[in-house]
Amino acid sequence: MSKLTSSISRRAFARGLTFGLAALGAGRCGLTEAFAAPADPMAALFSEQAEWVQKYDADPRLAVPRTTTPILSQQTIAETERAIALYQDLAARGGWNGVPAQTMKLGSRNNAVVALRQRLVASGDLDSSAGASPVFDSYVEAGVKRFQARHGISPTGVVAQQTLAALNVPAQVRARQLEINLVRLRSFSSNLGHRHVTMNIPGASVETVEGGQVATHHAAGVGKIDRQSPVMQARAVEVNFNPFWTVPASIIRKDLIPKMQADPNYLTDNRIRVYNSAGVEVAPRAINWNSLEATQYKFRQDPGGDVNSLGFVRINIPNPHGVYMHDTPAKGIFGDDFRFVSSGCVRVQNVRDYVAWLLKDTPGWSRDQIDDAIRSGQRVDARLTQAVPVYWIYVTAWANDGLIQFRDDIYQRDGLGASAALAAASARADEPQAGGLLEPMPLAEIPRR
Repeated sequence: MSKLTSSISRRAFARGLTFGLAALGAGRCGLTEAFAAPADPMAALFSEQAEWVQKYDADPRLAVPRTTTPILSQQTIAETERAIALYQDLAARGGWNGVPAQTMKLGSRNNAVVALRQRLVASGDLDSSAGASPVFDSYVEAGVKRFQARHGISPTGVVAQQTLAALNVPAQVRARQLEINLVRLRSFSSNLGHRHVTMNIPGASVETVEGGQVATHHAAGVGKIDRQSPVMQARAVEVNFNPFWTVPASIIRKDLIPKMQADPNYLTDNRIRVYNSAGVEVAPRAINWNSLEATQYKFRQDPGGDVNSLGFVRINIPNPHGVYMHDTPAKGIFGDDFRFVSSGCVRVQNVRDYVAWLLKDTPGWSRDQIDDAIRSGQRVDARLTQAVPVYWIYVTAWANDGLIQFRDDIYQRDGLGASAALAAASARADEPQAGGLLEPMPLAEIPRR
């Protein structure tokens, strides 16, 4: 290989492991016409590099677009297989250097920025032509934002604790993470239905899928670490507008009793009514809140999206776990990176769009009619003409649409151990790196399929 060809190949690969999957021929079911090898490979490499630089110039944020390929798809499986090969090779060649534990942002100037540049180049989030300057410039900021978006972190461009932790997970841990999740993805390789919903717990996200394409994306609030959302398959059969909320016994013990001990007006202020076994309403003050007496009663919150914990809408997905999907008045959670906030049910962002998609084939439920039902304040039930399959999955690493994605193993199901991974990362960061920066793998050295 000539020196010029090698240089161009390295630049093309430095578009990233994130971009590289498409260049490797990742298609819906293998190599498709859209990703077929071009007649002039050298021209393609020049074109890819020019496009990458142009994106930097046109959009300093280098935002990661929302994917249109479902996470449960043959294309995701194929691209994840390629990602595994890339990360295994990176790990075999020494992985990447650690990044010192200090906050960095636009304008920072120190040697830690040099290490950050090297780390971003190694994973393809920064072009190696950006150099080794100790200045945190707009190029580095764009690379950081891209890295953050691929790891489910708000793309602020600021390198703080959460971003540092993700940067310092070793390449071999990431490779193993991809391998573990490939098994999970393959378990859903059968027909999922022309229309279906996927809720990924670690990603705290929901996508609706129709005809093999993602129709809508929704951020979600999912189960806390000690009240986990289950992995399951169900079907959406009904939408309840302005629903009542019947409080489960576990929430009475864990939430209502402590809240009433702290504030005797909590139930009244939140329009939660108490009923005895005969269905007769009981005044909250008649209950001994310093005992478990409250677990003998039923609690029901009045309809109304302003205070009702379900918001305006509940989506019924009958299952043995007793969980469902619903709206929430606490819309602020959807802007957080950490959305593990529920008692097992799933809160859905832009729930009206989600419900409109679910009911699109159900006569009498246009978007206007959905809005009218919500505005009425009355309990209204809409039965889906055709039940929609719903999959709650646990996937922490995958690749599609040319992007390699990672999420925190929030429920510790990957078997890698967060503490062990971070300890290993910390040790790597403290080790002297004899080999210096790991050079990106030349594109020509990666076998095409």
